[in-house]
Amino acid sequence: MAAQRHYDELARQLSAFGAVKRDMARILPPDCPGGSAAVLTLLKRYGDMRMSKLAELLAVDMSVASRHVAHTADRGWIERRPDPADKRSRILTLTAEGHERMEDLNVRTTELLADRLSDWSDDEVNQLIALMTRLRDSFGDCRTTTSRGQFPAAAQAPAPTQTTRTPA
Repeated sequence: MAAQRHYDELARQLSAFGAVKRDMARILPPDCPGGSAAVLTLLKRYGDMRMSKLAELLAVDMSVASRHVAHTADRGWIERRPDPADKRSRILTLTAEGHERMEDLNVRTTELLADRLSDWSDDEVNQLIALMTRLRDSFGDCRTTTSRGQFPAAAQAPAPTQTTRTPA
């Protein structure tokens, strides 16, 4: 029973983490919504890539990734070049303007975190990083179909019954 309460509290804390993400989203410039920021971040972290790889990393459908890419390309932050290995595909690349936008986003993020965690010691921040890294590693890559263990599927609610109304 104690273990259940322990994991219930962990689930509650993870759910409440949405407030942190929302606060971080508020620092984004009006012309750079979250999806665009994610595209820029992934291109900076992993380098040039195909749209299919970007969609996989974003864990979204190609049509969603395409909208984010169009937004960033329209602003000159990325470039779509033909893939030498497959002329039908495009390689996405950060432009100089994209690198500048990423620097701005990094400064904004650093300032927000420094402000919100100003009463934390460096050791506490390092411990948080280590524990969050370990948590992510425990869950693995959610974008793949393999899982570490099999868990029972959620109980499915019965389909709602249709009722027809007859006019009075």
